[in-house]
Amino acid sequence: MRAAMTDELQTIIDLIRYGASRFNAAGLTFGHSYDNAIDEATQLTLHALHLPHDLGPAYGQARVTLAEKEDVLALFLRRIEERVPAAYLTGEAWFAGLSFRSDRRALVPRSPIAELIEAGFEPWLGGREVRRALDLCTGSGCIAIAMAHYHPDWHVDGADISDEALALARENEARLLSTNTRFVKSDLFANLQGEHYDLIVSNPPYVTNDETDALPKEYSYEPELGLRAGDDGLDIVLRMLRDAPLHLTEDGLLVCEVGEAERALSALLPELPLVWVEFRVGQMGVFVVERHDLVAHNARIRALADAREGGAPSLVPAQSAGGGLF
Repeated sequence: MRAAMTDELQTIIDLIRYGASRFNAAGLTFGHSYDNAIDEATQLTLHALHLPHDLGPAYGQARVTLAEKEDVLALFLRRIEERVPAAYLTGEAWFAGLSFRSDRRALVPRSPIAELIEAGFEPWLGGREVRRALDLCTGSGCIAIAMAHYHPDWHVDGADISDEALALARENEARLLSTNTRFVKSDLFANLQGEHYDLIVSNPPYVTNDETDALPKEYSYEPELGLRAGDDGLDIVLRMLRDAPLHLTEDGLLVCEVGEAERALSALLPELPLVWVEFRVGQMGVFVVERHDLVAHNARIRALADAREGGAPSLVPAQSAGGGLF
């Protein structure tokens, strides 16, 4: 690929166009930060040329050297032959306007929750005060760190079961000079006893077993722990819904992404008043739910979650005859 094209490819825009054409011809899967071939080719080209990701279009006609062409085409070749996600090739992913280190220790940052963070979670918070927030299943730490960046008066915890993901999160914490974040190893809420939050946000595993088995090769580079979540994609989410009331303040709010598992969740808990967020590009499987609604429907949620854990006792006590958890 490289030798035959070296003479014809002279400018930055030549390389981007060529890369996009080759990516489309190779049938690559996009979905790790970028959703199309042109954007991926652009970012790989600019990375190889050591140029900013938001380089102005006026530079598109800038000529590149032979050595620079070789560097760009080498990245294109890896993307095509190995199907490595672009963010893992560059070691960088952009989320909520911030640059995060990205590698195989955690999923590539790409949640639509970024839009909510930049909007201050309004109108969902309704102006209520947030002093403490939690990013559950934090992975690379992108949601926790972005929340802390845009809301410097918030104290934000990030929790994950993976030591490798937490190490990456702490590297991103240092990279972005975040001083109001804390990362904790925890299987969901297991190591957060006694902690209470005004806002809990989560992008947990929610891909079904069948879908995980059928994912394109690009996803095989990501930790399966961050993807697979049972036959309907809800094994983790149901546990979270069950136990969240113990860790939310009285007027607390839970924001959670479940992607394509939205239909299964709505079918399992049709009586739970989940509000599905409309993003700029439409609905993307993210719901908002109030603590008091989780409390009101805890018995049903607990029964579903416990059944998947072999009848293990819930962290949340059963409702009394008079209602309420506490």
